[in-house]
Amino acid sequence: MATARAWSSCLLFTTSSLVLFATLSAAISVEYAPGLSENFYDKSCPQATEIVSSYVTKFLKKDKTFAGAFNRLQFHDCWVGGCDGSVLLNSTATNSTEREAHVNFGLRGVEEVDEIKAALETACPGSVSCADILILAAREATVKVSYKPPVSNP
Repeated sequence: MATARAWSSCLLFTTSSLVLFATLSAAISVEYAPGLSENFYDKSCPQATEIVSSYVTKFLKKDKTFAGAFNRLQFHDCWVGGCDGSVLLNSTATNSTEREAHVNFGLRGVEEVDEIKAALETACPGSVSCADILILAAREATVKVSYKPPVSNP
């Protein structure tokens, strides 16, 4: 039990560190790939980041471990075939989705992402992709649980 808990903590730390590194690296104005941009939604949904951030804050107040949940969702979404939001799809009677795959057992945060998506659809219908919501939620959650404001010494 202690080994599983230690492994889980190590995995959460590693994932959070990688996302934090990616987030901080993104602050440097370097183009990683043509067409990718932090300000992609500035015209189509300028309040996208604020909406995601406010919902992530709400979820983290309820349970700080949602930071890990959002990172795990994002990781599993991007694992095979790229980041496409497919980990959020529900299975049907004729089709089993990757969300039901054994490697995705225990994914949390899907309902919360659905809530964020509903708010974004109200503000900016059809603008923000599910894959981008996962990335934004993981980034915002990681920053919110990692960042500690500097203490000023008198």
